[in-house]
Amino acid sequence: MATDTTARAGGEFVLGGELPVHRLGFGAMRLASGTFGGPARDPQTGIAVLRRAVELGVNHIDTAAFYGRGDVRAHELIRAALSPYPDDLVIATKVGPLADVTGLPSGQAVPEQLRGLVEEDLRRLGLDRLDLVYLRVGGMAPPGGESVADRFAVLAKLRDEGLIGHLGLSNVDEAQFGEARSVAPVAAVQNHFHVQHKDDAELLSRCAAAGIAYVPFFPLGGGRAPLEPDRLAKVAAAHRASVAQVALAWLLATSPALLSIPGTGSVSHLEQNMAAASVRLTDEDLIELAG
Repeated sequence: MATDTTARAGGEFVLGGELPVHRLGFGAMRLASGTFGGPARDPQTGIAVLRRAVELGVNHIDTAAFYGRGDVRAHELIRAALSPYPDDLVIATKVGPLADVTGLPSGQAVPEQLRGLVEEDLRRLGLDRLDLVYLRVGGMAPPGGESVADRFAVLAKLRDEGLIGHLGLSNVDEAQFGEARSVAPVAAVQNHFHVQHKDDAELLSRCAAAGIAYVPFFPLGGGRAPLEPDRLAKVAAAHRASVAQVALAWLLATSPALLSIPGTGSVSHLEQNMAAASVRLTDEDLIELAG
């Protein structure tokens, strides 16, 4: 499959009712390192990936302060590559996790720490206002089991002060989603979801009905639970596409509220991911992929 397709081919969604973004975006987690424990990548490669992503129509970049390895950090790569930022670029970040000595986001900030984390993101990205800030809940644990109201209220106050444009939630269950919505409007939810991990389908439906973006993390399995190629190979062959491209196309076909943010530290891999925007799955394909 050709790799000159742009993100525009995947369609558009209006975040928070005012920020139009292409539904195929870019996740910055792998810019600095392939894994949290892996070696740091050449920062010039990360800068090249980001600039190529914008050339290919990406106008939604997802990042976090803890994305990095050593002195190579996603925030700084984004600023070096793209500042002054294009007018249509939406940068989303996450606050809440606290990295341990290994770099893993295993701890959680208390409400009193969130303002400092938001101000740090503003400084490192070189922005006066963050377009979208997710409250990431639970560290490395599965979603659920704790209240989010106090922390979400802090972010809502920062939004009222103009430091944040829109609020999101990450790694939450339906109860936490409802609790946060009772505090302030939610523009986006970022949870674990892909073609072979569909446990969150009900929350995705609730988001779509409310005009809230649903943004899967680990859209290609994330290395923890890799995609099973045999289940995707037949459809991929029919479209002369890769398994990863079909998996991304499936996300775009699943709901108009779903935004995909595959990440990579390679320009060629980025171009392959963007080409997924032109894969048009048929009803028969979707039945096949449903298993």
